Amino acid sequence: MTVKPGVRNLITDVTGLRVGHAQDHRLCTGVTVVLPDAPVRTTVDIRGGAPGTRETDALDVATLGVKADALVVSGGSAFGLDAASGVTAWLSAQGRGFELGPGAPRVPIVPAAVLFDLRIGEPLDPGANPYARLGAEAVAKAERQFALGNAGAGLGAVAGAYKGGTGSASAVIDDDVTVGALVVVNSVGSPLIPGTNVFWAFALEQANEFGGQRLGSALQELSLDLPTDGKRTPLVPGTNTTIAVVATDASMSAAELRRIAIMATDGFARALRPVHTLFDGDLLFALTTDSVPISGDRAVKLTRVGSIAADCVSRAIARAVYAADTLAGIRGYREIFGA
Repeated sequence: MTVKPGVRNLITDVTGLRVGHAQDHRLCTGVTVVLPDAPVRTTVDIRGGAPGTRETDALDVATLGVKADALVVSGGSAFGLDAASGVTAWLSAQGRGFELGPGAPRVPIVPAAVLFDLRIGEPLDPGANPYARLGAEAVAKAERQFALGNAGAGLGAVAGAYKGGTGSASAVIDDDVTVGALVVVNSVGSPLIPGTNVFWAFALEQANEFGGQRLGSALQELSLDLPTDGKRTPLVPGTNTTIAVVATDASMSAAELRRIAIMATDGFARALRPVHTLFDGDLLFALTTDSVPISGDRAVKLTRVGSIAADCVSRAIARAVYAADTLAGIRGYREIFGA
């Protein structure tokens, strides 16, 4: 099996997808929207102990089976869930969404997930919630090419002791199936091997996409590098999250897509340590544009898709941290270790 990154090495290498960002630099927060050209079959896998979500129940394989018109990742904790309202309003005005009959507005399906970034910028005024506006701005800006690092929902993100951010990666499998991932990393766990400048995901790196660092010798210890020494902000349940969106063009059922989501979530554990903690709201959306038929041994090919999706998630996590610049005193990888 030959696997290589797509042309952009972004989730938008999956044809039919665009991504938009919007930021509020005063609050150090933002919103990221994944916008398909048409509604897409979508599922979700939630592993974190403190998730913040909207409309994820509608994605259960036992429900009506509605397709998503867009996916939203937002900062702002529970306040950020309002970003989906802005996206919903924008989509409805464009004539997109569930049709309920003459005279009724279109009702877009916009699942969303949020991360906690309320400590970084100026205090948020709950009476002047900016997230609906940011959601509408982000979806209106959706393009094939988009920024990584301190962009969109990743603007105020923190990954362990390092500046977190937004990352993406893609892969094209030899039977012309494309897989991509977009990840916003705001994790308790560290993306780096303790005592080194090497990402946990180093073995999966493609074309030095996150610096090309490799281990020079065997590890002597594996400390968890948690802020228990008073030198960093103490851990508080619900204040960290890594959120991923995995996309493919391979045609599959809702149940098969659910299996892809489960497999892809393992990419978190290959790039962060610890992961899925009581402090994190780790979550992964998986979608398919359903445009490339699967022929031959279906189980084998779906296994390839799920495995490569997990690799893309790991790579996107490392790329997010590598691309993030120092902000509000939280140092970025490249400032600490050099480019």
